Amino acid sequence: MGTKDPSKAPDDDVHVVPIEDSIDLHFFAPRDILSVVDEYLREAQRLGFVEVRLIHGRGKGVQRSRVQDLLTRHPAVVRFGSDGLGSTVVELAPRKDQKNRSGHEASADPRTHGVKRDQ
Repeated sequence: MGTKDPSKAPDDDVHVVPIEDSIDLHFFAPRDILSVVDEYLREAQRLGFVEVRLIHGRGKGVQRSRVQDLLTRHPAVVRFGSDGLGSTVVELAPRKDQKNRSGHEASADPRTHGVKRDQ
């Protein structure tokens, strides 16, 4: 009684980050970057953000390359591009229940933006 099991101690590596329109990835271990970006994008989309900035730094471009590779296949991402200053600007698809600018429901496929494609 009274002693705590160290195996049940809180994880010291857990970071709680407020969701804002940008995230600085310098504060995370390189091994965690992709999972951080994935979770950040999902939460930013859920909160209704339409554009976010991922700050990865200039350097040799290793982190930028890894992050942008993830963005090419991420379901929340419509498009993205480097700003030339060490970050990538990402346009997010609207949530399925979120109205787009014309007041219509967002399409089921976020990449179509409500445009009907030829069958």
